[in-house]
This record gives sequence, C-alpha cells and structure tokens, in this order.
Amino acid sequence: MDNLTYLWIKPSEVNRSRDARLSRQSEQMNERRTVQVSKYIARHLRHQPGRIGLTPDAAGWVEIDSLIAAASAHGFPFTREELDHVVAANDKRRFAVEGTRIRASQGHSIAVDLQLPPAVPPAWLYHGTVARNLEAIRAEGLRPMNRHAVHLSADRETATRVGARRGRPVVLPVDAGAMHRDGHVFQVSANGVWLTEAVPSRYLRLPEGR
Repeated sequence: MDNLTYLWIKPSEVNRSRDARLSRQSEQMNERRTVQVSKYIARHLRHQPGRIGLTPDAAGWVEIDSLIAAASAHGFPFTREELDHVVAANDKRRFAVEGTRIRASQGHSIAVDLQLPPAVPPAWLYHGTVARNLEAIRAEGLRPMNRHAVHLSADRETATRVGARRGRPVVLPVDAGAMHRDGHVFQVSANGVWLTEAVPSRYLRLPEGR
C-alpha cells in the first residue's frame, strides 16, 4: 500500500479564508460602485445636468433629492447613503454639500458662478500636463479649454497626479506671485484647487528641449 500523507485543515480555517476572500471581493465591488456613482454625479453636475432634467442655480447647486430622483428616472439609481459616502470618501473633495443641496467644487463646462472671492496665491503654483501639450502651451500659455478657468495645484505631488491621468506627467511651475502682482485674479475652490482665467507663457517655467 502506498504511503499517503493527509493534510488536515480545520473547518474554521477554511471559513476564515472564505470570509477573507468574500470580504476582499465585497470591498472591490464597493470601490467600483463608489467610482461609478462619483463619475455619474460629476458628469451631470459639471457638464450635462439637462440630460437628466436638472437645472442648477447660478452657482451650480441642485437639490440632492432632485439629483437622486433624476438619476433613478434615467436608469442609474443610487441611494442617499451612497451619495453621502461618495462625498465623504472622495479625497479630492470634488463635491460640496450645503444643507439639502450639492454642487461640484469646480471643473464645470456649463455656465456657473461659484461665487468664490479673490484670493492671494502662494508664490508658486503647479500645472500637471503631458509632453504632447508643451508646444501649444509654449505658444499660447495655459488656457481653460472647455472649462471656465485654468486649474492649478498648490504642490508638485498633486500636479503630478493630475498630469498622470493623461500619460507620463510633466509638471510646470507657475509664477503665481508675479501674476498676482501684475493684476491677474486668482480664486481657490472648496477642495483647494487654484483657479485663474489664463496663464500667459511668460509666467511658466517650461522645460528646455521639449
């Protein structure tokens, strides 16, 4: 008779392994759901409110109940608890909630007045981009494109993450102190993004040889 070696695994160990696997799967599903809800809300608060029948006020606010009802009526139901989780869990604070209302903190392509007061910027701000944009930036500076303002970061790390969304990031220092002294107006959004109408190329520290 062959010698057989048996490995005895306690049922409790099997259960713990299964529970850990299910917990990881649940967390992954929850993360995917959170991203889906966040992107849906951002798209319809920043760019396409009319697509689901929403009419933000002049400052971009909509009633939370109206947003949830409109999303459900257009095939993307989510709960108030999910919305609250999206707002609280978003480390970039993309959304602002005030009482029964919600709006995107910045990044709108629709006409809104965020009613942000002018602010004195730090000496240097940063813009994250990619190499393929440098030629146009060198010629035209930074323009808002389909947004209402140019978005700038207070630190290199954040600007690097912004640029990395489009490829290998290039971080451009912006001489915000000189811009402010020359009369350019800055604002800062609720989530710490600095906004200005445009950045002429003379205020940019552009890499050489690109």
